[in-house]
Amino acid sequence: GKTLLAQTLARMLNVPFALTGGLVGLWLFDMPVSVAAAVGFIALIGQASLNGVLVMSGIAEKQQHGMLLDHAVLEGARERLRPVLMTAALAALGLVPAAMSRAMGSETQRPLAVVIVCGTLSACALTLVLLPVMYREYQRWLSRGR
Repeated sequence: GKTLLAQTLARMLNVPFALTGGLVGLWLFDMPVSVAAAVGFIALIGQASLNGVLVMSGIAEKQQHGMLLDHAVLEGARERLRPVLMTAALAALGLVPAAMSRAMGSETQRPLAVVIVCGTLSACALTLVLLPVMYREYQRWLSRGR
């Protein structure tokens, strides 16, 4: 019950932090928030949530096998490092040409690509670092309340 709540809260709190990369990308490229950028943010939320599920399931799996919290957090995040990096690399590298394009019609595809590329980079780092730390701290807070 409480562990599932902790996982869900940690994943949901991670999403706004992941979106900051997309906003920074738009700012760096001097682009306004547009409909195309909003679609990029929706895709980014999906990817950040998926990566969050990957990391949290790794941690939960380790805890179910009897590992202590700190060890489960480290091992679970380490075990899910490769899948998270692969999904991030696929999304980010696949859209770099669209993000850098200046060809005709690129004004509609560039904001989407910039949001996804920059947001994916920040989401990846935050999912692998911030999410496990937030989960660990929440679990510690719960155990102090007992």
